[in-house]
Amino acid sequence: MADVKPFRALRPRADLADRIAALPYDVYSRTEAYRKVQGDPYTFLRIDRPETQFPADCDMYAPEVYDRARDMLDGMVRDGLFVEEEREAYYVYELVMDGRSQVGIGACASVDDYENQVIKKHENTRADKEADRIRHVDACSAQTGPIFLAYRRREGIEEEVHKAMQKAPVYDFTAEDGVTHRLWVVDDESAVRRLRQEFAQVETIYIADGHHRCASAVKVSRMRREAHPGYTGEEEFNYFLSVLFPDDQLMIMDYNRVVKSLNGYSEAEFLAQAGRIFDISEAGAEPYRPVRKGEIGMYLKDRWYCLRIRREQYTGDAVRDLDVAVLQRELLAPLLGIGDPRTDERIDFVGGIRGLEELVRRVHEDAKAAFAMYPTDIHELFAVSDAGQLMPPKSTWFEPKLRSGLLIHRIES
Repeated sequence: MADVKPFRALRPRADLADRIAALPYDVYSRTEAYRKVQGDPYTFLRIDRPETQFPADCDMYAPEVYDRARDMLDGMVRDGLFVEEEREAYYVYELVMDGRSQVGIGACASVDDYENQVIKKHENTRADKEADRIRHVDACSAQTGPIFLAYRRREGIEEEVHKAMQKAPVYDFTAEDGVTHRLWVVDDESAVRRLRQEFAQVETIYIADGHHRCASAVKVSRMRREAHPGYTGEEEFNYFLSVLFPDDQLMIMDYNRVVKSLNGYSEAEFLAQAGRIFDISEAGAEPYRPVRKGEIGMYLKDRWYCLRIRREQYTGDAVRDLDVAVLQRELLAPLLGIGDPRTDERIDFVGGIRGLEELVRRVHEDAKAAFAMYPTDIHELFAVSDAGQLMPPKSTWFEPKLRSGLLIHRIES
């Protein structure tokens, strides 16, 4: 069963929380990160992306870059911009986007649970991306960006969350992107004890977002364990910073595709070929958003179409029956020659947060066709993870994003 423990968070002073909290480090390109931190002495992005404190041509993976991250974090703590919780606590974290609320619990999840498959993944990670966060966590001796975890709802946990939210939050602010963030500290002994007991009844936890942060935290833990062979398992480096959400709270947005070549086909020829693969109906000039699993919107030469997956194209396999997998297997690979979407430069991916208008713009500027996907369901993610399989690349887009710097987990030995 899951070991999800309370911890003494390092967190911003209440009057600075809105200025310190930052979107995750990996939503920015290097250029965007540089621009974002200019003239802002508080944003946590300075610490999450410490190369922004060096000339633009510096080696962003040099040791001194990570040392700067540690020095900036220590300096902010020393200057009183952060406070450390007096005793171990859980943290109820609410995010509100476009009027929709989702509420999770900030806590520390067990490295051993990750190693033993109690915490399951649905994506592979890249060694180069892991290496960056490994150096960052190790240099700072802190985990600064939470991993986004999901579990099947438990009423006992929801009862404690509801109780906590009856009090005034320690943070309540709306970020510049319009997302509201609220945080409650749960440090009452009986509530803490019940939450830990309730989580101990959770059989499986799933990584929704943050696979690289999670894998990196686990590898730093292994390094610390090797350096301290007498470790007991209770040390903070045996746990990683997380926010855990029940399955009914989460929203997965569509993750769409644009293709830059029709592989020699004219638009008319491509449409005819696609009609041999899927059932097609014309949807008009206005953006078409699929309304159910098995539907794919396609934008081609100023027109939208609805592609419907045929019953015989489903296999009963959790991965192969994802809409993104069927599109890849039945059309993108055989018709357009896009065999590996991870590396093929003829395909690009557009997060649903950008809207269908972005697909139209791309087709008019640098692409030939676009595909609007129906969002992957959270229980499809669970099924893939339970089967020990991996999702195709760019299958899920979670919104809203958890902020970095709101909760920090120190892992000093």
